[in-house]
Amino acid sequence: MTKADVLLGLQWGDEGKGKVIDVLTPNYDVITRFQGGPNAGHTLEFNGEKYVLRSIPSGIFQGDKINVISNGVVLDPALFKAEAEALAKSGHDLTKKLYISKKAHLIMPTHRMLDAANEAAKGDAKVGTTGKGIGPTYTDKVGRYGLRVGDILLDFDKKYAAAKARHEFMLKSMNFEYDIEEAEKQWLEGIEYLKNFTLIDSEHYLNDVLAQDKTILCEGAQGTMLDVDFGSYPFVTSSNTICAGACTGMGIAPNKIGDVYGIFKAYCTRVGSGPFPSELFDEVGDTLCEKGHEFGSVTGRKRRCGWIDLVALKYSVMINGVTKLIMMKSDVLDDFDTIKACVGYRINGEEIDYFPYEINDSIEPIYKELPGWKTDMTKMKSEDEFPEAFNAYLDFLEDELEVPIKIVSVGPDREQTIVRYI
Repeated sequence: MTKADVLLGLQWGDEGKGKVIDVLTPNYDVITRFQGGPNAGHTLEFNGEKYVLRSIPSGIFQGDKINVISNGVVLDPALFKAEAEALAKSGHDLTKKLYISKKAHLIMPTHRMLDAANEAAKGDAKVGTTGKGIGPTYTDKVGRYGLRVGDILLDFDKKYAAAKARHEFMLKSMNFEYDIEEAEKQWLEGIEYLKNFTLIDSEHYLNDVLAQDKTILCEGAQGTMLDVDFGSYPFVTSSNTICAGACTGMGIAPNKIGDVYGIFKAYCTRVGSGPFPSELFDEVGDTLCEKGHEFGSVTGRKRRCGWIDLVALKYSVMINGVTKLIMMKSDVLDDFDTIKACVGYRINGEEIDYFPYEINDSIEPIYKELPGWKTDMTKMKSEDEFPEAFNAYLDFLEDELEVPIKIVSVGPDREQTIVRYI
């Protein structure tokens, strides 16, 4: 029986998932986002154009493949409307090939206000959220107060008024000043816009797709190290970003999962607050940021940069059951004489090679040095062109991670993607 393949990030997000989903889409019948919200921006570049997708699955540009926003996603109708209309203006009409789960939860304007109020109340201990209302929306979901896409078809005004009143009571108790008049107007316009799309019971639809021997590619958002259970808590997102999240975020059973594609950068980045053992505060870190154009596609925030962390990567491979690896931004390292990889941590004088319960500023990374390849890889079309030192870097990573690296990216365009014959 046909199974669903999963593609997800193995680091702290921003690994380049959008590009790879776009590249792989021709091999699948259906593409589905299974968690996260508009805080996750997936960037795609092709034909001289650049697109940033926040809620819409990254398979939307390839032919007439069906794309599904599944139940695990939280959706802001106003931001969704703006995103979909922008794509329509560029010639990509989504109404016939994008389905939306009735069980996906709605991000309300007051959720964004609560997000800002909660961050302000934390002071120096703030998590560094994107302010998109993601956390409060998932909180309402777990607390059984949530408003869902399907509710726009059933007594919506009453349900919305009750949810809004509850939020406003909370904001008042926090002495947080806010004005949502314009935001609410745009949000309600977004609610009406959603009605132009096919709203489905996504768990039935996706299981029917598999029963018909059709293929599904499941798209994750953020990265494993931001998972609410297994990431660097509390500096994490509010959903399960790992492979298991595809099952709960889509309503498919674990035995329906096929290949698990784990995507990572040839170095490492992080946005916002939280521990980052291999972070660099020197010229090398600045060079990685500049050459890698490391600024958030949604927030515009500068990303923190560092060498690749194999301790964290091994942990991610284990948690997700990764079967194939995809390495992004290899070309960013083209000019370095020496490449470093974190292979262990030193904590209070003790060396460990596993990811501990808590990571903090006291952790000292242990590095292995490898020779750089000093070659421009951006024009390469085949692995036969890879320099010897780059092949040695790939061999080293595969030995450490014990999973083959199937795809290597050597630039931002979809054409700058090399599939290895291994």
